[in-house]
Amino acid sequence: MHKHLSSIIFLSAFLFGCASNSGSIQGNPQMGNLLLAEPAPMNQRSQLAIARYSHILTNTDLEDEQRAQLLHQRGTLYDSVGLSGLAQYDFNLAIQLKPDLAEAYNSMGVHYTQQMDFIQAYEAFDASLDINPDMEFAFLNRGIALYYGGRPDLAVRDFGTFYNINASDPYRALWSYLASSEIDKPQAIVELAQLRKNLDENNWATQIVDLYLGKSTENQLLGSLIAGVTSQQQLTDRLCEAYFYLGKYHSAKGNRGIASNYFKLALSTNVFEYVEHRYARLELNLLRDEANKIESQATQTQ
Repeated sequence: MHKHLSSIIFLSAFLFGCASNSGSIQGNPQMGNLLLAEPAPMNQRSQLAIARYSHILTNTDLEDEQRAQLLHQRGTLYDSVGLSGLAQYDFNLAIQLKPDLAEAYNSMGVHYTQQMDFIQAYEAFDASLDINPDMEFAFLNRGIALYYGGRPDLAVRDFGTFYNINASDPYRALWSYLASSEIDKPQAIVELAQLRKNLDENNWATQIVDLYLGKSTENQLLGSLIAGVTSQQQLTDRLCEAYFYLGKYHSAKGNRGIASNYFKLALSTNVFEYVEHRYARLELNLLRDEANKIESQATQTQ
């Protein structure tokens, strides 16, 4: 083990609350062999860059297009350190100054999705793709908005476009599966097995696909997370992703308590710019809404 990974904590048995909502995992301890890493520190380079951009924006006479580009860049940096309100403010200003700035519409769409303002999100991503039809990640982000907005049939189309750009990427296969499973889960598994043939064996996240396919266990996935890791930051990034998809895995099985705790662990990494971190809180809100709905129905039947 590298010396800079000495802060990793191994837990052979990790007891979580919400037992009444967690469901059961046959033959597996709850979230056993869990890896915890230090939350990512606030990036000093990003903070210094924000200060430089702010100085330029305040003290320099700029053309509207230049100012818009700088505002979008500063907004992206605000996002990377978790200052989402300031980021959204900058993205809005950038669009006002340069209404054809595709990147700013894409960024705004992500924020609207996180806020579950799906109509605004669709419009933002549509605008982004109207301006730049080749904007790769706008397809992913619009697909995510459609998925959470209850339109999985349309999400599948966008995820399919995103996947076809790089068929070796396991994350693209996972999002395609998540949307397809909302329509026809058995068929989605069949399709995921087909996509699995194209995936990069050297990408650790391919093991998450194998978990979803039933080819590996949760404990095997958790036990393999450290393989090939060379820095604390790399481990933290990997854990953010793993925790999110494990949360989705348990949510689909009805293990709401376990899913909730995995989403909280994803948030605890502070990897703010990752898709998985962005939507972990939305997933938590959905789980809470589901639990409140079940509790309300139970109360009404008493």
